[in-house]
Amino acid sequence: MGEPVGRAPGRKVWHNFRETRLTYEKSYLARLNYAHQNAAKHGLVPLTNLYPWCSAAWFERTVTVAQVKTIYSFKMDKCR
Repeated sequence: MGEPVGRAPGRKVWHNFRETRLTYEKSYLARLNYAHQNAAKHGLVPLTNLYPWCSAAWFERTVTVAQVKTIYSFKMDKCR
């Protein structure tokens, strides 16, 4: 058999991973916005809700228009 899954030489599964405990609602909402906008930001799709591996399309169908506008208004420039 080959290398066990996750133990392949040179493979970094959790590269630069750091656990963060979100204690402020605004931090959570800014990160949600970041996760939804990321694919479009990096040019993978023109609109975030077109990326099939993101919850943005489901989110936009499920919540109110006001909630979408609120979440998408959070600044994400300091999210890492």
